[in-house]
Amino acid sequence: MNTDPDPFREPRSEAGVLACEFQGEAVPMILRHEDVRRAAKDWKTFSSDAPFRVPIPSEEDVRTMRQLPVETDPPDHTEYRKIVEPFFLRAKDPGVIAQVEALIGGLLTVALGRESIEVVREFALPIQSRALAYLLNVPETEATTWISWGTHVFRDGDSKGAALEAYLHTQFDRAAANPGDDFFSALTRATFRGRPLTREEMMGFANLTFAGGRDTVIHSISFVLGHLAQHPESLEFLRQDPGRIVHACEEFFRVLTPLTHIGRVCPVETDVHGIKVPPDGRVSLCWASANRDEGVFDAPDEVRLDRRPNPHLAFGFGTHLCLGAAHARLILRTLLQECIERVGSIRILDAQEHTENEARYRRVVGYESLIVTLKSR
Repeated sequence: MNTDPDPFREPRSEAGVLACEFQGEAVPMILRHEDVRRAAKDWKTFSSDAPFRVPIPSEEDVRTMRQLPVETDPPDHTEYRKIVEPFFLRAKDPGVIAQVEALIGGLLTVALGRESIEVVREFALPIQSRALAYLLNVPETEATTWISWGTHVFRDGDSKGAALEAYLHTQFDRAAANPGDDFFSALTRATFRGRPLTREEMMGFANLTFAGGRDTVIHSISFVLGHLAQHPESLEFLRQDPGRIVHACEEFFRVLTPLTHIGRVCPVETDVHGIKVPPDGRVSLCWASANRDEGVFDAPDEVRLDRRPNPHLAFGFGTHLCLGAAHARLILRTLLQECIERVGSIRILDAQEHTENEARYRRVVGYESLIVTLKSR
């Protein structure tokens, strides 16, 4: 099934690399699918052992600790990842799946009963926060606090991550005094190479957990509802065969790619497609461009909900593959299933795109605000 492309303006270059300035630093963006995959696997040349500098823009001014396990290389990364992986795999647990289904179904009922709803903050943000509570095995009431932080814990509001750090310290103090079966308690009991985790390491895991999969999930939800509103034939296409939902989710992730790129640091001077990167200089692995590589994807700017094969890199590639991939897939699968069963139409009343404006490119990633009317079948 083909639909018209949405108006994305991705980072692109015939040379396969795009030099772009971020925070005064010249960073070559690696663009092609195979080149990005190769670099993602080569952690010795393109290292993640770079506190605060893996995200682009870098985050020295919004957090005080290294995010774990993402800002480490093997073998440390492998051992750190094992500590928290069981919680992220809960997205495949039938009980958690049932909770997510009830959550999205309930919020959809509310939306269908109203004249209009603002998708980003009244629908997507509560889904992201409350579903995360299920994943971390903490009381759902905790999500009320998380929702108050807005769509991005570092950029939405005035605290720039301070509220998150204060909250995490409180939770670790509580867990140390009265441990349970939740994420925070597990970290207070965890060991790394035979020793207990330090508080800084615990904070590093939790900081990534709350910051890393927040706006990405929110943008994914709003993008899907915006697309279904603009392309009602997509809803009908999925309704005809719900088995198509799995492939449709992957195509939505490919086209949206909620994380444009991620940084790597070169320990020594490195040639990146003709651009010299100095020691300790950064490069960008541009997932968004790789997912629009016309050498890999036929008509890459078209949304084809039955696209197969679909080797997208929306969740990264190699050792650092996104821990939250199963969780994000569960949320989108459930949303589409609920929509085809219950939603007759979606009409956009007002939309403000969320854009990344950089020196060399402009990219639309979801919405700042999306007001819609949903009608029942």
